Amino acid sequence: MKSAKEPGISRIDTDSTHGWYVRAYRNGEVKSKFFSDRKYGDIDAALTEARKHRDLLFATVARQPKEPRKRSPQISAKRSGTGVVGVTRTDKRSANGNTLTCYSVSWRPEPNVQKCTSFSWEKYGEEEAFRMAVTHRFERLIEAYGAGIKERLLKEHQGNDRILGFDSEEFECDPASDGAERNDFALVV
Repeated sequence: MKSAKEPGISRIDTDSTHGWYVRAYRNGEVKSKFFSDRKYGDIDAALTEARKHRDLLFATVARQPKEPRKRSPQISAKRSGTGVVGVTRTDKRSANGNTLTCYSVSWRPEPNVQKCTSFSWEKYGEEEAFRMAVTHRFERLIEAYGAGIKERLLKEHQGNDRILGFDSEEFECDPASDGAERNDFALVV
């Protein structure tokens, strides 16, 4: 029996089940099979069969075209301390040791890339820093995911007093800016 990790193969030992579990994933689908020690005679024979099946399964799965994953941002704010996912209250320590409070904003403009910026309470005041952070976050989401995300954002944050009761009339596209193609908007207070 091999004790080191086997890609795609897991050992299952419970009160009544002993064997090797083989699985592979492709495009959200799982293909799996269990190889019982009892059925194959012993633990080593079951592992040998599991390896054969795994190699065949991996070869089959590798021939299937990989579908690109759909990108969908997390916008639900049920667990967010500010009411907006990607906007957090943060205390930063400056070079001279002072603590500065700000709203930090994070977003993903493309897969595997995360960006962030912050808006200082001292520089803008708490409410203006929050408004700027939310507007910045929403603009970046619209840049990354297109104008269709705007309705989801409005629906998710409708009635949230902290975000000034968002409704579609509070967002304005600025057609004069080059951001009109990107569907930029500003939160009107």
